[in-house]
Amino acid sequence: MVPHPLLRHRYDRLEDKSVFVNGLFDAGAEHYDPVVNWGFLCQGNSYRKWALQRHGLEPGMRLLDVACGTGLVAVAAAEILGSADAISCVDPSEGMLALARRKLEAHFIQAGAEALPVADASFDFLSVGYALRHFGSLEAAFREFRRVLKPGGKVLLLEATKPENPVGAAMFRFYFGGLYPFLTRLFTRSDHAERMMQYFWETMDACVRPETILEELRKAGFEKVERTRLAGIFSEYSAE
Repeated sequence: MVPHPLLRHRYDRLEDKSVFVNGLFDAGAEHYDPVVNWGFLCQGNSYRKWALQRHGLEPGMRLLDVACGTGLVAVAAAEILGSADAISCVDPSEGMLALARRKLEAHFIQAGAEALPVADASFDFLSVGYALRHFGSLEAAFREFRRVLKPGGKVLLLEATKPENPVGAAMFRFYFGGLYPFLTRLFTRSDHAERMMQYFWETMDACVRPETILEELRKAGFEKVERTRLAGIFSEYSAE
């Protein structure tokens, strides 16, 4: 199961998606943190920490942060755990990993979600922050998540979800599809940053619905699969 249909104006084949996405993030990495910070009203770190705590992350756990990007989720997790010693960060983009390495002394691995080079049953908690849409296969990624988690281990996927009602969907489109990329270009003067935010909107707009994500988690063998909705647009997918 792919997280969204082929975006032909970006790449011609699904096999080319990872190359495109990695190049996009490598080129726009330097602008990612400030753009995300003001785009989410400077509340991102507080929210990420709050979400991790509510879903069970606590000191003594080993965390695998998949598609870690610049380390935003990992930084919040380190505040909960007390240090980054028990955190492993995985991302296919070297540009994003380079920025993450400057923030915390975690363990860093360059790899994709569908083939995680870590041992079976080696983590207590697995997180993904707003990157599910960039996976090549939900089935392969979720199967890997289950493999690397210990029995009783927890997974938390944070995402932005387009509302189903027409008014909410229109507002969602206005902000993420128009205003956000425009302001990104205005403040960064970067083609790469603007393109990155445009692609974010395109994948949010085309992403499979929450019911499909929940079903794929169940198919992968997870239990206690749930979705928590916040502010009408944020989704927290959790499972054990």
